[in-house]
Amino acid sequence: MEFSRRDTLALGAGAVALAVMPFQVNAAADEAIAAFTGGADLADGGVTVTAPEIAENGNTVPVSVEAAGATSILLLASGNPTPGVAQFNFGELAGSQSASTRIRLAGTQDVVAIAKMADGSFARAASTVKVTIGGCGG
Repeated sequence: MEFSRRDTLALGAGAVALAVMPFQVNAAADEAIAAFTGGADLADGGVTVTAPEIAENGNTVPVSVEAAGATSILLLASGNPTPGVAQFNFGELAGSQSASTRIRLAGTQDVVAIAKMADGSFARAASTVKVTIGGCGG
């Protein structure tokens, strides 16, 4: 099989696009985290993310988050084109600071939860979900 100059350029451009795309997606998740936290430091622990290790279908993946003492929890799917999934806000009379939902995942990626605690600090937790059939166009 012979490659023409045009074929070689097309393959090269495709390879560059694939190499750059994960950085753009992760940058969108980082921007969402920075907007939520205002640039504050994130502590590990204090937040629990429960998601399946392997999801057979990325169209509907059950996820639950819990953070005792949180006033707000931001849920992100770092590998999705639009990483912001949900933001849960809890009032003073909330019985528990937990929530669950079903989300769509584009492929294998981390599901990240950022919790704003009552004292103004932020905590982070993540869970990796391996998707066998993509949900966002895959």
